[in-house]
Amino acid sequence: MTVPVQRLPHGTDLALPAYATADAAGLDLLAALDQSMTLKPMGRALVPTGIAIALPQGYEAQVRPRSGLAA
Repeated sequence: MTVPVQRLPHGTDLALPAYATADAAGLDLLAALDQSMTLKPMGRALVPTGIAIALPQGYEAQVRPRSGLAA
């Protein structure tokens, strides 16, 4: 399946989502931020990604913690 990805103006310098290794289960997605962000435990925030995607009906995208940081 091919998913169209549109770069947004605030994400033109970011790499597009990509698999970090051949065995990776998901793509790495970068945040389009000028400075770092810290979340409190169980905290929430809207984080710009610099992209827009169009998923076909019946599919979903998930954002998960970095595997190295996941509990």
